Parts: sequence; structure tokens; C-alpha cells
Amino acid sequence: MADGNPELGYLGVARSLSGRPWRERPAEAEVVRRHQLGLGLSEPLARALASRGIAEGEGEVFLNPTLRALFPDPSSFAGMDRAAEILVDALERRRPIVVFADYDVDGASSAAQLVRWFRAMGHELPIYVPDRITEGYGPSPAAFRRLKGEGAELVITVDCGAAAHDALACAVEIGLEVVVVDHHLMRGEEIPEVAALVNPNRPDCVSGQGHLAAAGVTFVLLAALNREARRRGLFAGRAEPDLRTWLDLAAMGAICDVTRLTGFNRALAAQGLKVMSAWRNPGLKALLEVAKSQGPASTFHVGFILGPRINAGGRIGRSDLGARLLSTDDPDEAAALAEELDGLNASRKDVERAVLDEAVRIIERESNRADAACLLVAQDDWHPGVIGIVAGRLRERYRKPVVVIGIDRAANVGKGSGRSQPGVNLGRAVQAAFEEGLLLAGGGHAMAAGLSVRPEAIPELREFLCERLGQEAEAAAAEDGLDIDALVTARACDRALWGDFQRLAPFGPGNPEPLFALADVRVERPTALKGGHVRCTLADGSGGKLKAVAWRSAETEWGRRLLQEGGAVHVAGRLKPDDWQGRESVELEIEDVADPRRV
Repeated sequence: MADGNPELGYLGVARSLSGRPWRERPAEAEVVRRHQLGLGLSEPLARALASRGIAEGEGEVFLNPTLRALFPDPSSFAGMDRAAEILVDALERRRPIVVFADYDVDGASSAAQLVRWFRAMGHELPIYVPDRITEGYGPSPAAFRRLKGEGAELVITVDCGAAAHDALACAVEIGLEVVVVDHHLMRGEEIPEVAALVNPNRPDCVSGQGHLAAAGVTFVLLAALNREARRRGLFAGRAEPDLRTWLDLAAMGAICDVTRLTGFNRALAAQGLKVMSAWRNPGLKALLEVAKSQGPASTFHVGFILGPRINAGGRIGRSDLGARLLSTDDPDEAAALAEELDGLNASRKDVERAVLDEAVRIIERESNRADAACLLVAQDDWHPGVIGIVAGRLRERYRKPVVVIGIDRAANVGKGSGRSQPGVNLGRAVQAAFEEGLLLAGGGHAMAAGLSVRPEAIPELREFLCERLGQEAEAAAAEDGLDIDALVTARACDRALWGDFQRLAPFGPGNPEPLFALADVRVERPTALKGGHVRCTLADGSGGKLKAVAWRSAETEWGRRLLQEGGAVHVAGRLKPDDWQGRESVELEIEDVADPRRV
């Protein structure tokens, strides 16, 4: 450790101003040395690589992830070969097919991949996306009956369907064939009666790809479709679809659904960002232009510029806008859709801000907040399209699982969305609550979940989740420290250092963005910005100065400390490029602050 005493924490920080200990991200010295020698890396970069669990001999593939090296055998996915047979059969027979998609980025990017593959094969597929407010998540008997009545013979559900037992039973009853392509956790061991179900999280799947988003599963399905079509000789008179063209869509789903960017999923994201950087998809290009952004695609573009706008349609607008944007080849249609989504995103921000402020007021009034394993906050008329974002914001603020519920008194139902801390499986707890009869519907992932509940059951649900998550939350809280990759000076923070560590990109779950610490820095010219942000300059004994920003921090203890100026502090954060007026510099996005006098 930097101070020679591991028990005190990195730089002696046993408790920062956000309440967390700082730690040096652990790495085996011999593995670090092997990475240095074998890959020609600097010691800090080699240490960062080793600390992410990359063993000797695995570094080259991690730093240069390719589909050739990491693409899984499609047949290793339960149901994949059968799904490919059914879909190619339907293609050959020109059966009426509908793609039924979830209303988020993962659903839209999954749907667009299928539409584009079938279009390349001369068969246009319509997309159906349920309305978040009037229909809710996933397939329903009513939606399936409607599609059947309109002439559909086959429905492909993407990013939904695996747990829609009532809808799937209805499909059997009315003679509607369904192929499910999903990645969500499934209830129990029972496989629904469908034509085919592809889900790496179904209990009998041995693919080992359970961390994929639906867009990643769909991309593997496209490979299976190409293989099946090739086997049948369908490419004798036409070009085989080049799946690499749609890697940008697979990357959209992987990044926006916050999946683990390891193994094959890392290759999808890395290669997909390269494809995206050409901006050949008319929808993504139009969205980038309307957002007044530019440059090579990055996880920032996907997660903070493109993704929120695509999601805006499903949150507070028309649910099919995102899928239509990603699947269109018409630049004029793309431009119109992008403008509409950009406007909806601005409206979404206003709605989100109002719900967040009210949720914070409610939570701060509760006396048990500090001890609760899970925070559950509910209120009448909160817009169901923003509760997931608000749950994420609250999770960041309180560093524990959060469920936010908007209650519709007229319908006597509450729609909830939850976000969790690493190490706390919220999706499993919500599924258990459903099995206990506390919910009308519920499910999700370890880190995110959705639910429907009767308003009168909310107090019991809160008690159930707190009890169910108690041990996991306690263990997660004990592990909730800040893992530092390297100690640097303000002078050393330059574009070269940033570029060196960018070799580890793309960043996300399973591969955290590098975190740097600066010791004993002075805060100069702090400024409170609109939105609760704080901007300042950090200066240290090396004579260097570094621009820094702390997002949404003004009302936190560490944000208030930055605004005080004067006195030395330790700061931890992530380096970001700063190209303002062509300077090609860097700035620090502050994650945490520690006062050396109080650690």
C-alpha cells in the first residue's frame, strides 16, 4: 500500500468523505512482471491488467479482443439450432413474421439486427414494441391475439418473452408460433412451450454466455442463421449477409444494458465501437448529429449520448421510435426520428429531475435509511418511464439497492424499477417476492429488476426485500471501497497517460475504468455549476495543475469540501480527454475526496 499500512487504506484513507475506504487494486507481482516483459507494458498498466484477473498468456487477447478468437459456437446455446431452422424455414416460405421487442436500447438494437438480416435476404419484417404505460413489459395475451388477428404466423420476441408464461400459453392456444430470444433470468426449471427459446440463462444452456445482453445473443443467432442458410444453398444467387456490418448494434445493447464486458462480450463491444465509428448506420449518424457530437465512437457516446435518446421513446414517447431509428436505411426518416427522440430526451430529463428530488425528500425523512439493506420509495403518479433512471441515481447516492415505484391509483397498481450494488442480486430477490405472492409480476438481473405490485402490498414488499437482501447487502457494504489503479501527480496526468490506459478499453462491468489517486492537492477556483456539479483546478507539489469536475456532487459532503477551497485533500477519479479549442489535454472526473485530517 502507498502508506505501508494496508489496514489504514490507500494513502491512509480508511474512510473518505463519501464513507468509503480506499484500496490499491490487488495484483500478483509475478503476473504484473510477466505482463510487463511479455507485452511491453509500463508497470502501472501491467498492474492494472493483472488486477482485472488477466492471467499470464491472456493479455494479448484482452488488449486486442477479436471475434475470431472469442466467438462462441452458436450450437452451444440451447435452442439456437432449432431457432435457426424455424426462421430460415419461415424465410424460404415467406411466412408473415413480426419482431416483438422490448422498448429499451437492448430491445431496439436486437430487433434492428433481425430486421436488417431478413432485409438483406429480401424479406421485410415489421416491429412491434409494447407501450410501457398501457401494455407494460414484454408479451401479453392481448398483444399476441392482436398480432395473430393482423395476420402474423410467427413472432420473434427479443429481449423479452422468456418469463411471459401467460402470453406464451395464449400463443399455443391461438396457434401463433413463437421464437424467444432473451437473456433475462427465468423462473424455476420449467421451459415454456414455444417453438424455440434461446436464452443463455435458461437452466439447461451450457454456452457459458449468461452475461450477454439480448443484442449479443441476437448477433450469435445471426451467425446461426447464416450457417443454416448456407447449408441450404440460399447464398448461391446472393451475397451472404456480412454480420460485421451490424456489430455497432450488438455493441449498443452490450454497453447500454450494462453487461459484463469480458470474453466474447468484450470483443462485441470493442469491435462494435470500431464499426460504429464509421457512422454508417443512418439512425446512429442522425442521432449523433442532432446531439451535436462527433468523433470516434466510445462507451461515452453509447452510454450518455446515443443510449438515453434511443430510450427516450420508450420512456415518455412512442415505444417503437428507437427500433425504427436503428433499422431504417432512409436518411430523411432517420433525421426526423432523431429530432423527435432528442426532444423527448430533453422532456425526460425534466420529468426525471422532479421525481428524483421528491424521492430524495421522502428517503431523507425516513429514520431507518442508514440501516436498511434496501431502499424502497413509492409515490403516486411518478412516471414509469423514468423510475429506472431515478433508481440508478439513488443507488449511486446511497450506495445500496434501491427500488422506485410509481403508483397508478386508478388502476390500483404500482410499477417499480430497481438498481443494485455489486454483490447484491436484486433480480433474484424480486423473483422470490413474486413467488411469495407479493407481486403481480417481477424479474430481472442481478443488478436491475422490474416489478408490478398492489399499493397495499408495498410495506410488506419493503420488509421482504430488506430481509431477503440483508446478508448480501451487509457483505457488499463491507466490500464497498474505492479500488485505486495508480497514484499519480497532477503533472503526470497528460494525454499520454490517458492513451496508455485506453488500451484497456472498452470499460464497464468486469473491466472497470482506471481510477487514479492524487495526494495532497490544493483545490483552486472551485465553481458550483447548474445541475449540482462542481468544477475546479487541482494543484500539487509537482508544480502541475489539473482541471477537474465532480458531477452531481454539490450537495454531498465531498462536494461541499471541494467548494470550500484551501487545505490539502486526496482526490480519486478518472481521466477524460479534454479537446476544448484543440488543446488535446485531459481532465479528472472526481469520484471521491478524502481529507487527510479526517481519514
